[in-house]
Amino acid sequence: MIDEFSMFDDWMDKYEYIIDMGKDLPGIPESEKTDENLVRGCQSKVWVHAGTEEGKLNFQADSDALITKGIISLLIRVMNGEEPKEVAESEFAFIDAIGLKEHLSPNRANGLASMIKKMKAYALGLSLKNA
Repeated sequence: MIDEFSMFDDWMDKYEYIIDMGKDLPGIPESEKTDENLVRGCQSKVWVHAGTEEGKLNFQADSDALITKGIISLLIRVMNGEEPKEVAESEFAFIDAIGLKEHLSPNRANGLASMIKKMKAYALGLSLKNA
């Protein structure tokens, strides 16, 4: 992810890339757009659902805003296919390395933190379930 973002010189290009990632995100079935899967603390509505396949995480998500959908898509690309315990304990240094948090509004930065918290909670729950 760090290499992908290093291809862009300015943040407008990076935002466009994030939005394009959101456009490519398949979303989740309407049946998964529940209060339980809703990420609290986001300005936009964001739903995240998680499961495992062969012991590896498989996240699905959707949002009603393209930039937010792009951000959750970015997180999914990093977390999908990883072991739940790894994600639950990860610091997600790539976010600081690409400068994402510092280029978001305070509301979007809070939303990003809420998305990570929700995804880590799913990962922790699934790691305990699979232990």
